[in-house]
Amino acid sequence: MKLRDAIDQVVGRYPSRFAITVFLGLIVLFTVLFTLPISSRTREFTPLHDALFTAVSTICVTGLTTVDMSTHWSAFGNGLVFIGVNIGGVGVLTLASVLGLAISRRLGLRAKLIAASDTNPSRIHTGPVSERQAIKLGDVGGLLAAVAISAIVIEGITMLAILPSMLAAGYDFWHALWYSAYYAAMAFTNTGFSPNPEGLAPFETDYWMLTWLMIAVFLGGLGFPVIFALARGWRNPRRWGVHVKLTLTTTAVLLVFGMIMFLLLEYSNPKTYGSMGFGETTYQALFMSMMTRSGGFSTVNMHDLYGSSMLVSSMLMFIGGGSASTAGGIKVTTFAVLVLAAFAEARGAPAIEAFGRRIPADILRLAVAVVLWGATIVAGASIWILQLTKMPFEQVLFDVISAFATCGLSTGLTASLPPEGVYVMAVTMFLGRVGTVTFAAALASSQRRQLYKKPEERPIVG
Repeated sequence: MKLRDAIDQVVGRYPSRFAITVFLGLIVLFTVLFTLPISSRTREFTPLHDALFTAVSTICVTGLTTVDMSTHWSAFGNGLVFIGVNIGGVGVLTLASVLGLAISRRLGLRAKLIAASDTNPSRIHTGPVSERQAIKLGDVGGLLAAVAISAIVIEGITMLAILPSMLAAGYDFWHALWYSAYYAAMAFTNTGFSPNPEGLAPFETDYWMLTWLMIAVFLGGLGFPVIFALARGWRNPRRWGVHVKLTLTTTAVLLVFGMIMFLLLEYSNPKTYGSMGFGETTYQALFMSMMTRSGGFSTVNMHDLYGSSMLVSSMLMFIGGGSASTAGGIKVTTFAVLVLAAFAEARGAPAIEAFGRRIPADILRLAVAVVLWGATIVAGASIWILQLTKMPFEQVLFDVISAFATCGLSTGLTASLPPEGVYVMAVTMFLGRVGTVTFAAALASSQRRQLYKKPEERPIVG
């Protein structure tokens, strides 16, 4: 009982710190397990930097790796990866709330506030907020159930759908079943690990399997609040909140934008789409657009992309997927708020509006903070990696953004990094997954209250 009360007190006073502690604890646990001989196929100890990187990449559902995932790990090690991505995919604060529920055997107001904060980071600073689009405190229990049910159902359907493709590729039934479950989990959690040595190469023209992978990545990248809202009212779009509408609209726009850009930029590249017809190139461009948002799968070598395509990929990865989703990045709603703010300023509008609703100024400040801190993390990690490796800038930037956005695509740079570079990338993945807002809130012991206002003065901007 004393332990439960102590945990309740910590959770109530420092929810973000508790959540980050949970994630760090999982990373330490999985690092220790990955180093053990039982986890490697050769029954040897895995070097600490490789074990740590794999643990961070697994728990943070990134998909980058410094070892060959299909040949280095034993059945036990692969089982750890499978379990780890499903644990890490639920989100930092949601995971903390579930752990608190398991220990205290109740979901009180404080635990509900933590879970609700995972659907809207602004709650970390301001507490409960009035909104239709996010999860209300009375719905938190339903949200936690939706997280578990949606993961099981979507991964199960995807596994059954791609099982025939695995059997057709020549794998025996049990290997085909395991590979199907593995790919389904990696797709829904937006991780991108491949269990077979050839990766997606045997399936690059299997549009049935590639389509199901895209569907799972898309659903995982929407975010649990959106899935929850769609499950409750998919027949009546007018009742959807601004968050749901912004997420769906921005996701669709970015998906089409990425497809068009890859189609135009890579159509004549002989190493990627140059030998394909228009229809095949269009489909592969759509697949690439979906996976650069955070999916992590690829049918082409990222190193072979033109520099312009790498830049487009980096932009899409940095934006990422939906809030409180298995995807990473600054999130599509953050990007949408900034775009809406720019248009409002250009029109001279007094407020930011979307779908007949006004977006508060504090949400804009939060969006700016997320982008600024994200860009700072990417810039710092890129400078460090550039100094260590002396590799081309576009390759370093691509892999660093992929780490920050927990995407998992790589030009091959990550696998060749020295141990100190591996640690830098591991920190980048962790910061990208826990979220800059959550991390910043964890550093502050409490919200400062100021009962006075200082004189206003306008600096020159622009």
